[in-house]
This record gives sequence, C-alpha cells and structure tokens, in this order.
Amino acid sequence: MKNTMLPIDPLLPDLQQTLKSTTTVLLQAPPGAGKTTRVPLALLDASWRRQRKILMLEPRRLAARSAARYMASQLGERAGQTVGYRTRLDTKVSARTQIEVVTEGILTRLIQDDPELTGYAAVLFDEFHERSLQGDLGLALVRESQQALREDLRLVVMSATLDTAPIARLLGDVPVLTSEGRSFPVETFYRPLSRDARLLDQVVAVIHEAIAEQDGSLLVFLPGAGEIRRVESALRGTLPAGVRLAPLYGNLRNDEQDQAIAPAADGERKVVLATAIAETSLTIEGIRVVVDSGQQRRAVFDPNSGMTRLVTGRLSKASAEQRRGRAGRVEPGVCYRLWSESEQFGLADFTAPDIVQADLAPLVLELAQWGARKPDDLEWIDPPPVAHWQQATDLLQWLDLLNDDGSISDHGKAARQLGIHPRLAHMVLRGRTWGLARLAAELAALLEERDLLGPRAGADLHLRWQLLRGETRDPRVDRQRLQALQRSVQRLATVDDTVIPGSEDAGRLLAQAYPDRIARKRSGQAPRYQLSNGRGAVLAEEDRLARESWLVAVDLDGQARESRIYLAAVVNPDRLEQDLAVHIVSHDECLWDDQRGRVVVRRQKRLGQLVLEETTLPSPDAAQVLAGLLAAVRQKGLQSLPWSEESRQLRARLALVHRLWPEQWPAVDDDTLLAELEQWLGPFLTSASRWAELQKVDLATALSSVLDYRLQTRLAELAPATLTIPTGQSVRLDYTAEQGPVLAAKLQALFGWTETPRVANGQVPVVIHLLSPAQRPLAVTSDLSSFWRNGYVEVRKDMRGRYPKHPWPEDPFTAEARQGTKKQGR
Repeated sequence: MKNTMLPIDPLLPDLQQTLKSTTTVLLQAPPGAGKTTRVPLALLDASWRRQRKILMLEPRRLAARSAARYMASQLGERAGQTVGYRTRLDTKVSARTQIEVVTEGILTRLIQDDPELTGYAAVLFDEFHERSLQGDLGLALVRESQQALREDLRLVVMSATLDTAPIARLLGDVPVLTSEGRSFPVETFYRPLSRDARLLDQVVAVIHEAIAEQDGSLLVFLPGAGEIRRVESALRGTLPAGVRLAPLYGNLRNDEQDQAIAPAADGERKVVLATAIAETSLTIEGIRVVVDSGQQRRAVFDPNSGMTRLVTGRLSKASAEQRRGRAGRVEPGVCYRLWSESEQFGLADFTAPDIVQADLAPLVLELAQWGARKPDDLEWIDPPPVAHWQQATDLLQWLDLLNDDGSISDHGKAARQLGIHPRLAHMVLRGRTWGLARLAAELAALLEERDLLGPRAGADLHLRWQLLRGETRDPRVDRQRLQALQRSVQRLATVDDTVIPGSEDAGRLLAQAYPDRIARKRSGQAPRYQLSNGRGAVLAEEDRLARESWLVAVDLDGQARESRIYLAAVVNPDRLEQDLAVHIVSHDECLWDDQRGRVVVRRQKRLGQLVLEETTLPSPDAAQVLAGLLAAVRQKGLQSLPWSEESRQLRARLALVHRLWPEQWPAVDDDTLLAELEQWLGPFLTSASRWAELQKVDLATALSSVLDYRLQTRLAELAPATLTIPTGQSVRLDYTAEQGPVLAAKLQALFGWTETPRVANGQVPVVIHLLSPAQRPLAVTSDLSSFWRNGYVEVRKDMRGRYPKHPWPEDPFTAEARQGTKKQGR
C-alpha cells in the first residue's frame, strides 16, 4: 500500500480501536481528508471482521467506481480483486473481493435478500450528509438488522459536513470521531453579480480572472448540463494556450468522465465544468481553484401530480463548504463564490434530505417487503412526509403491487425483484404476459437511465428504442452506455418477444407504467394536452409527436401549471379501454349550462380526470337537477345566492361563536358552506328546477337548519341579534361590520350606560358608534366608560352649539337617556 499521508490517517488508529469495543461510530472529516479511500482499507485487518466483507454505500456511481479503482491501485491491484464495486450498470467483483463499494439500491436488495447480511462484517455510509433516499432507507434497515439480528455488525456513518444532532437522535449515544481536516488553507473571494448581470456571464468572467491570476487547474460548479454546455461554448476559443476544457456530468460517456478526473498533461491546465457530481468523494488531480456559481439543481416531487420536477436554487452552507474544500486537497487553494459575503450568512445550514422531497414509491414497496406498512414502523432521521407516503401507496395499489391493507402482493414481490422503479417493474411483468417481454425490458432500461439523446432530439421515445436495438446510430451516444443498457435488457428480459412489436405497442406498455400520464390533445392547433392526473402538458410545436392526439407522457418537467413533455410515445385509445378497463369508470355528471339556463346531465367514461367518451342524457331526474343546481352554486360562488341582511347577519353571528368555540359550533366559511351545500341548502331546493327558483330561497332559514333547537336558543343568548338601549328601544347589532359586532345609536340615547355591553359570555365587547342628532358619526369606542370621562367633554364642546335643542349634560353617567330634543324627552 502507498503511504502518502492524508489528514484522516492520524484518526484511523482511534477508529480501529473504537470499533473493537462498540459497533456504531459517526466519523466527521472535512473535504479532502481521505475518509472515502482510507477507512475501508484500514478495516481490512480488523480481528472482528473474521474474513467477512466490508460494504460501503456511495451515493454516486462515478464516485463509487472512482473510489474502488483508487483503493485497488493503493493495493497494487485492479478493481474487482480485493476491492470491487457494484452499480446498476457496471459490476467488478470476484471471489477475492473483501471491500465492495455499492450504490443505488444495491444495499437495499442485499439486506432484503439476507436481513442478517451474513457475509458482511461492516457497513459504511459515505458522504452521508447528502442524505440520499437510498442512504436514509439503507441506514434504517441496517440499524434494525443490527438491533434485532446482528449485534456484531459494525456501522460507520461518514460525512464531510455531518449535522450530527438528528443522526445522534436515531443512533443514540455513539462515539463521534472528528478529523482535523484539510492540510492546506483555501482563500475565499466573493464575486456577487451586479444588478443586471446574468449568472453564466459572470461565471465566464470569473473563470478568465482566475486563469489570469491563479496557478493550477480550475473546478467550476454549475447547476446542470445545459449550463455547462453554454459556458463551454462561451469559453471555446477564448482561453490561453495550454488550458483545456473538460465537462463533467452524469450523462457523459465513461471515458469523458475519466478524462475530466485525470490530471492535466504536463504543461497544461484544465477547466473542469461540473455539476454537483464533483462535490464529494471524487479526487480531481491538479485542482487548485474552485469557481462556485452558488446554484444547485434538485429533484422535487409533487404528491398532488405524482410528478417530479427539477428545481434550481441556492445551495446550502454545507454544500458551499464541500465545494470550497475541493481547492485545498494537495496545496493551498482559492475559491471564488459568485455571491456576496452577506448572502453567505443567509444560506440554509444544510441541504434538505431527499426523503422529504422525493418520489417514495420505491421506498414504500421495499418497506412493504420488509414488513413495514406505515412510516413509523421504522426509525428515521427525518420521517417520510405523510402526503408523499400516501401518494406512493395509492400508486402502488393502482399498479396492484400492494394489497388493500398495504401489504405487498405477489405481483409486488415479483416487481421488487427486478430492482427498478415500481412503475417500470409493473410494465415489464405485464410485457411478459403479453408476449412483449423484450420490448418492455428495453423501454424500462431506457427510462431507468438518463435520456440517451437529450431534449433537443425531440420527445419521441421510439428514436431511443431504435438506437438501443442498433437500428440507427448517433455519434453523440456513448457505445459503453448502449452496451450497459443492453446488459440491463438481458437481465430484465427472461424470454424474447413472442409477438412482433407493432408501432403502438410501446405506448401500450408505457400506459401500464404511467396510467396517470395518458395525454389527450386539447382542441386547437397548439400541441397542448390534458393528462389523466388532471394536469396540463405541452410539446414543442416542432416536435414530430405534436400532431398526435393521444400520447403517454413518461418524462415531464413537473411544472404545476403546464408541464413540458420531454419523452412520450403514441398510444391507441381503443387499446387503453381494453388494457386499463379496471381503472376506467363511467358515471353521470350533473352540470349547470349557463347558456341554456338549465341543468344538463352528461354520462362520462373517465380514466382518472381524462374524459374518454361523453354523451348528454335527454331528461335529468329530480336528484340530478338538484345536483346540477348545487354544481351551479359551486361554479358561480356563494355570492350568487340571495343573501338578505338577516341571512348575512346570521352567518356572521355563527362565524363569531365558531371562532370562539370551534368544537361546538359549525363553520360557515366559504369553503365549508360550498363543500356542504347538500346538507344545508339541498333540502330547500327539492322543488326547484331553474336558477330563478333558487333565488327565492330563504338563506336564513336554510342556515338555521344546521342548528338544533338548543343551539338556536343558545345562539340568541351568546350572539343576540339586538340589544336594548337605555331609552328602551331594541337596536340591531351589525356582526358583519369591521371589528363587529357594532351598535350604532344617537349619543343622547346612551346616557346612563356606564359600561360597554358585551356578547359571547362577556368575551367580546360591542363596538359602539355614537351618532349625532343628524345620524352622523361622532365617535367610535369599545370602552364607553372611558369615552364618557374623556372624549365626551370635547364632543359636548363642539356639538352643543350646533345642536342646541338636544341635551348635552355635563354628567352623562347620571343624565336621562333621550331619543329626541329636550322638549320631546324620552
């Protein structure tokens, strides 16, 4: 083994000693410390290993491959001997392998197949701060296995910027080992954008500045492949001789990724334009300068639409520190941040974990196999959101992968064994029963990976299928990627197709995986579609699929208003009705036709929110008319009803007592009343057939009907409609007024009232509007006693000359209340 010292090395003896006496350790080591490649090798000679293997979970495939190769080189070997790796598309292990670096769902499948992890002595979670979904799931499962089945199983959680508090809550009081970190300082410069500057222009400018002022190669962090291509285009032909551009992102060919990681040739410098793929684990030789755009792109799942969208936003302080650390691995470095120092303080401390914003369908299926049907059946650092869990459960039950009670079905068990997303696994299994096993496997392999051609090639998935089958060629497509995909096809396709695939069979299969994304073209020329999940979608007008009326959209950007379709296939609506018959429902919908001024009933055949067929029935019955009238109210809003002053006041009185005693009194807000129209308004429309008849309904009586006699009596006590004033008159209270209830009366009529009246068992003071003899406002008060003592003096001074016929006594507390002039008296 080579002996280049790394910052983690002094900590390794402590780690080895700690793992002799305890089974769980948290290891915190800043970027560049060497934990990824040093720790597994340091545990090879541990006595507790007993010839069992060490398993390390690495969140990214490129990092897993790179780490395994580097560790193997330290032993003078090639990957696949003592040190190997497993990813979905690439595996290098042998009977000699003692350290396995795995990624994606490999760990989950290993522990599902063998809950005791019999052949393994330790599980290491690298870069755990990334909080990947597989990392959180893997830790929950390994922790349960360790506690219930394998007390001797070692568990090491490693990270560069670990937020130890939440994980300590899960793991308990376990040792935390901390490395001193980087050997070399990194100087930080802030280069915020001016008001009108564009981010990518600033990136290009700072790259030129860094090349001119600094030595060594540059690592530039950008949010995605599109930004990398644009910056690469802007820099092409403008860099000094000996400076080479090297893009680095997940969709590149393997050899291009390896070139970006490799050291620059003698006398050359590199500018590596990278996504967050270079943020952790990877060692890129010769990097001394980091340029950080401050942006990151993350997948955010919307449980309402069942779609994931990519969101570009600010990175966290932890990610910024990770990126900065790339510059100080082998010598003092420099980091340029494209934001201000004051903005740095406003960044979130850590990036949100995937589990709170990811599609949970794979996780829920795995846990159903494990025996967990609810989120709280396992211990989590951050529990899965209830809405996301429920959406995943609904989808898995739709696909027949879960039973009604949440347990895994036989179909679900078969799907889980395929190791791909449940949607695609369901499609592959369905394809086998239809004689289209290979076609289904090819579609699944294509969709499990990044798009072979990218969005600029159009949305037609058929083009990708032809590439995979070798029917067409494209120089942009990496042969290694194609070969890896073909290996996936071989794994998924147990038999060849027994049916020759037709032009619509791809769409037929994909509709099984994405029944919620069947797309029907809206009327008009533009390629806009309605999806069966109720959302809208759009294709580029020049797309070859834009003329098609029916599609299944398998990849969209997930925008809430109207999603952009990136990948799709043509689908036959007649075949849909056959294949998805169990999910197609027929029902009558009662609607209000405003143009005709009457209720119409349409019989609809629906797949989700998508209307497949619709006919109008000739004469609705009484129940349908009622449903249509109520639909009209919901369409027009509550303001369309004939609200009288009495009914408005009653609603306001009910709102007041509900606010104070929500458990005892019904809600009367717009949403509640609209949702419950059938209960309070429906009984008063039984004989109505037209909108004009609805306008005659007494809404006060309708609202009162939701109260029994006891509550109606109690309402009169708590929120009386009127109050008796000192003159003996009964005055109506206005509960609809701002800050109500309000009592408006002439000032002279309230002489002798020493205290402000109150309603709701004395909890709410009445706001009193004191009026002049001409009924104009003189004062507003909710403290009448204070007004008589203070405000009345000034009012009396101003008003007694203007209204000399009316009484303005010096002492309003003892004066007789009067409604009229001095002569008229009480």
